[in-house]
Amino acid sequence: MEAVARRPERAGAAVRSRAEVDATLQTAKLNPAELLPAVHCLSFGAQAGGGECCLLQLEPALCAELEAGRSLVIRGEKDEHAVLCSKDKTYEMKIADTSNMLLFVPGCKTPEELNADQASCNIIHSQIAGFSKNYWELRRCRPKLKKLRKLLMEDPYEGPDSQKEQTSTFSKYTTEDLLSLIQASEEEILHQLQVIDACKIEGYWRILDFDYEMKLLNHVTQLIDSESWPLSKVPLCACLEELGSLEPREMIEHILLSYGRKYVDDAGEVFFEMHEDKICRAIAQMLLQNAVKFNLSEFEEVWQQSVPEGMTTRLDQLQGLALVDKSSRPETIFLLKVEDLPEDNQERFNSLFGIREKWTEVDITPYIQDLCAEKQTVGALLTKYARSSMLNGVKVYNSRRHIS
Repeated sequence: MEAVARRPERAGAAVRSRAEVDATLQTAKLNPAELLPAVHCLSFGAQAGGGECCLLQLEPALCAELEAGRSLVIRGEKDEHAVLCSKDKTYEMKIADTSNMLLFVPGCKTPEELNADQASCNIIHSQIAGFSKNYWELRRCRPKLKKLRKLLMEDPYEGPDSQKEQTSTFSKYTTEDLLSLIQASEEEILHQLQVIDACKIEGYWRILDFDYEMKLLNHVTQLIDSESWPLSKVPLCACLEELGSLEPREMIEHILLSYGRKYVDDAGEVFFEMHEDKICRAIAQMLLQNAVKFNLSEFEEVWQQSVPEGMTTRLDQLQGLALVDKSSRPETIFLLKVEDLPEDNQERFNSLFGIREKWTEVDITPYIQDLCAEKQTVGALLTKYARSSMLNGVKVYNSRRHIS
C-alpha cells in the first residue's frame, strides 16, 4: 500500500516535507518499509464542496459502454423513481450511504499505477475537488413499459376515413417522444412496440383500434379463404392488389406482419405464414369483450365456428387473455387481459387475489410471468407474494395479506 497524509488541508496550507511525512508515519506507528515510497499529500481545492458531485457505481459492462463512447441516460418524470438506461438495459437507481468520506481527487493514481521503485522522497501533492458520503447503486430491473401502451391507447388509429382522425386533440408520439417519457432502454421500447403491434403512421407510433384491426384481419382471412391459399403461403403482392382498394396498402401489410411471419421464397416473392394461435386469440377477444361472462361450452362452440376454416381453437391460446372459472356451474370464461393489470408486483398480486381467492400455479402463471426479474422464476415470485396450501389434492396459492 502507499502512504497517504491524513487530515486533508485547505488550499494555501503549507506543503508537507518528507520529514513531516515520516514523523506522521512514526506517530501512526506505521513501518515505512511496508509501504510504497510514494506519498499522497491531500489538500482541499478552493472550490471543493459536498453535494456538487455524484458517484455512480457501475458494473464492468456499463463501464465498457462509456469507454466505447456510448451514453447512459437517466429517465423519469417528476413523480417517478429515476432509472438509468443503457442502449438495451434498464437499471434501478438507489442511494447507498457509506461510513467513510469519499474524496474526488482528479488524476489520483492507485497503488497499482505507481511505480514501486520510485525514489523514497517522491511526494505527490493532490487537491480534493469534492467529497460525498454516498453513491448511486444500480440494480438491473424490468423496463417500465405499461405506460407505453397507455400513451398510445389515448388515441388508437381507427382508419383513414375515421372522423375522429380529423378532429382528435390527443397527443401523438414519435420515437424521440417515447424515449423521453418511457422508463426503458431504446431497444426495450422498440421491442415492446413490436410486441403490441404498434405501427408508424406519418412519423407517429400508433396502435390500431381493436375493431379496425379486426376489420383488416377479416379482409385478409376472407381473401385467403376465397383464393384457397394455404395459411403457410399467403402472397403479399396479391393481398395488396386485391385489398388495396378497400384499405391503405400499408395497413394491409401491417396486419399481415402482426398476424404472420414474413419470408421470401426462392423466386424472390414475399409471402406470409399466418399465426393460427394469434388469429384464434384475437377472435376470442372479439367474442368476449362485450360479455361479462360466457358459458364455457357455448363459447368454445361459437369460437370454433368463428375462426377461418382449417384453424383449430384451444383454450391454451387464451393464456393471459381470458380466465376459466371451473368452480361455477356451468363453467364460465371471462376476459382478463394481463396488460390491464398493475405493473407493480404487490399491486398485481393484490389485484389477482381480489379477482380470485385461490389460484393454481397453471392459472396464475400467465398473469405474473412478466413480473419475473432476470433469472427469477414464477415459483420464487409465488413464494414471496403468496401462501400455498392443498385443496382437494391440488396445490393452490392465496394472498399473504388480507385483501379487502
